[in-house]
Amino acid sequence: MSENKRVANIKRSTKETDITLYLDLDGSGKAEIDTGIGFFDHMLDAFARHGFFDLKVKVKGDLNVDCHHTIEDVGIVLGQAIKEALGDKKGVVRYGSSLLPMDETLVMCAIDLSNRPYLVFDLDFSSDKVGDYDTQMVKEFFWALTYSAMINLHIKKVSGENDHHIIEAAYKAFAKALDQATGLDPRITDVLSTKGTI
Repeated sequence: MSENKRVANIKRSTKETDITLYLDLDGSGKAEIDTGIGFFDHMLDAFARHGFFDLKVKVKGDLNVDCHHTIEDVGIVLGQAIKEALGDKKGVVRYGSSLLPMDETLVMCAIDLSNRPYLVFDLDFSSDKVGDYDTQMVKEFFWALTYSAMINLHIKKVSGENDHHIIEAAYKAFAKALDQATGLDPRITDVLSTKGTI
């Protein structure tokens, strides 16, 4: 992480995926995304735009197998980037939440940058895929990100029927909640914890 900027550059290569990712927590919502999965690119672009994060993601994955490794591994790398860009978390608000509507859908997301990873995921889907994106991978993505970023994350569907809307609302709600949680408050001179550390 740069001394003055909350940014991270992560590269991760395995036999299944080759990923390079850049994240700026204090960006303006610019995104350059190429994962090879159109709907996933759309979700990551929405995440960047609605969270005001600058995000660059380039992935070469084993899509001849399926989408699983690509989506899960991007979750791991994005989580690593969030953790690295946050640094020591001094001055950080820590908590964030969003109740996000999208047509008939309403999704709630709440975050604690607690360094104690835990995911509570309550979304259900009626179809197996949206485009080339397996709906099962929504949970896998957020699970990988949660444990890699070391955050507490709750995502819950309040209402909704259309799987595209539900998934997109989840990514956008996560973006808005993360933007809030990673914000800086001048009243917080150290870290927001009675323990003195997060």
